[in-house]
Formats: sequence, C-alpha cells, structure tokens
Amino acid sequence: MDLTVLYRGPLASCDYDCPYCPFAKRRDSTAQLRADRDALERFARWAADSEDELSLLFTPWGEGLVRSWYRRTLTELSQLPHVRRVAIQTNLSCRTGWLAEADLDTLALWCTYHPGQTPYDRFLAKCRELADRGVRFSVGVVGLPAHLPAARRLRADLPPHVYLWINAAEGHIYGDAEADDWTALDPLFPYSRHPHRSAGLPCRTGESVISVDGTGTVRRCHFVRDELGNLYDGSYRAALRPRACPLAVCDCHIGYVHLESLPLYDVFAGGVLERVPAALR
Repeated sequence: MDLTVLYRGPLASCDYDCPYCPFAKRRDSTAQLRADRDALERFARWAADSEDELSLLFTPWGEGLVRSWYRRTLTELSQLPHVRRVAIQTNLSCRTGWLAEADLDTLALWCTYHPGQTPYDRFLAKCRELADRGVRFSVGVVGLPAHLPAARRLRADLPPHVYLWINAAEGHIYGDAEADDWTALDPLFPYSRHPHRSAGLPCRTGESVISVDGTGTVRRCHFVRDELGNLYDGSYRAALRPRACPLAVCDCHIGYVHLESLPLYDVFAGGVLERVPAALR
C-alpha cells in the first residue's frame, strides 16, 4: 500500500526560545537524547524493511537536524527505492553540507523562519544554499503582526520558486485587512486563517496516513489520541480504514491538509509533506 507516516519521537529540545512555543530552549538530558536516537533508529529499520511505498514526515517537538542521528536517518531513508518522500520540519539552524549525501529527488525540507531567533542574513543564506543545491523546500513564518516586515523582506529575497507559507498564530484573530496583508504574501493563507470544521468529515488519516510516536504507538494523527495499534508488531494494519474526523475542528496544516473536504492534495500534489504547491514546481 501507499502509506504516509508522520513520526514524532521523544525529542523535545530546541536551540531557539520562541515565545509562542512551549518547547523553547528546553534541554533534553543525555539519557533522553539517547532514547530519542534509539527510537529513531528503530523506526528507520522498520521503514527500511517495509514492503509498502512510504512517504515520511518527521515532526519533532524540538529541532532534529542539529542532531547527527536525524541527518543520518534522513540521508539513508532518502536512498531507499520504496521511500517516495522523506521530509522534516526544521528551523534550519543546522549546517547544510550533509545534504550532499542525500538523494534530493526524495528528500525535502519544511523550514520555518523565526524572527529574533537567528540573524536574517544567516537564515536567507541557508535558504539560498538549499536552492543552489537543488533541495526541495518551503519556508514559512508564524503570522504575528510583529513578523510582517520580516516576512515581506523574506518574500522579496527568496527565489520566486520557493513557496513562503504563513501559519495563523494560535489564538490570534485576523481582521480582513490584516488577513489581506498575509494573503498578499501567501495566497493560501485563507486555509490557515480559521480552524476548519472537521467533525464527521472524511479524512485520509487512519486509512492511508498515520502518526507514530517513539514507542511505535500508531494513531490516526497527532491530534486524535485514540490508538490504532503498534507499528512494530503490525497490529495497526487491521485498524486502517476510511473514517471521519471525531474532532470539532482541525487547525493545524499537518492535520487539515489530509481532510478530503479540502482541495489541498491537489494544491500540493507531489509536495504535500514538504508543503510545496504543485504550481511552483
């Protein structure tokens, strides 16, 4: 089968201290980092042995690419013939030289710029390095009012083919004029502006898309806590089937992109995991 897997291990440490993130500047102990590495390596072995066609998105709470085991795992998975896509969410604070060993037809990055956390010129230089290497990537900004000047500058400086997405800030209410400012930068911002009513609507999660944690527990997505089984004993497979969303709303892109009521699989065809619209490829 064609299976999309969102993996989130125990890593929770980050080198940034964004005020809108609960994991800012959190430090994992040596034991916690070792546990995360072991869990990731176990997942990578499962992926390597899988008979399914896989698309893999790593969504760590912390920053993964500053850890050697994430860079190594993405590189190795990108070289497997049955892995269609392997991508990770990152603040791009890591070096980029490791990408020379990866298969860039398979690997992609979902990058976020956090104003105030890294010098603008340094982040832009990293983006230009990615573009020069031929890496598939998108870049985004959290849509807080204070971020608008930096987002406008970034849109002007990024190569035209690089998609700049804007995430609506949690709890922020956007008036029409403010929403128009963000939509001028990201024509798809209206999908992020309001939570999507999802209760009872068909969703690909739990059928062709699953979420996996570091212990191998499988859920339909990161936001529905009901367990479908375990990845490593195969018990989850009997639970895969079409199903409706049990939640009232879905307000995160990695969730609502899979709603069948939205056209986003067509909008991002071939780039769903790295958030790259088909029109920009």
